[in-house]
Amino acid sequence: MPITFHIPGALREFTAGLSRVEIEHPATTLSEALSVLWQLYPGVRDRIATEQGEVREHINVFIGDENVRYTGGLASPVTAGSEISIVPAVSGGGDDFGAVLSKSRVSRDA
Repeated sequence: MPITFHIPGALREFTAGLSRVEIEHPATTLSEALSVLWQLYPGVRDRIATEQGEVREHINVFIGDENVRYTGGLASPVTAGSEISIVPAVSGGGDDFGAVLSKSRVSRDA
């Protein structure tokens, strides 16, 4: 049974457009599984890992429903059939969002 990576839209240009990548390698840790992914699609590495080989701060990696930041990081165990999701952090907006929303309501009410 393969290990499946779920690839976010922002990284699909580095996986030939694939939203899912399955590897048959018998990896036992997240680090081993990611190494296989990076061998297949080298462009993904720099978007997920720092120069020191750690998962970038703005990237979340889940094995099943568990965020690996709380389960051992790159040493987190994986097994055949594991589902690994790579999830970029979502941010944006700003302090003025409420003001923009209020102006939008006022202009509609006028």
